Amino acid sequence: QVQLVESGGGLVQPGGSLRLSCAASGSIFAINDMGWYRQAPGRERELVGYITSSGSTNIADSLKGRFTISRDNAKDTVYLQMNSLKPEDTAVFYCSAEIIDYTGWRRTYWGQGTQVTVSS
Repeated sequence: QVQLVESGGGLVQPGGSLRLSCAASGSIFAINDMGWYRQAPGRERELVGYITSSGSTNIADSLKGRFTISRDNAKDTVYLQMNSLKPEDTAVFYCSAEIIDYTGWRRTYWGQGTQVTVSS
């Protein structure tokens, strides 16, 4: 079984920073793209960005310059560095990963979500 476990969320003041982590574990043969999504209250889930297995990244245009995605393939972990946070960044953040297990089965897995609240 494969699972993704997020950590690093919490309460931060406007202008502050947070780093989210998402670690994959279980029967993992390979991991392709890993990404982050967020869902604010009353809004649809939206893509924050993703990173390929070779390290290429794609960040939503509205977040470029403030958010950065990275990964540690040795740890099967993806990170989201968020700087200059704004109240409108308040949301539940979810990680996702396309994982191939040892049976050759490929599917996208999701983390349970971690709350980020930006408020003074």
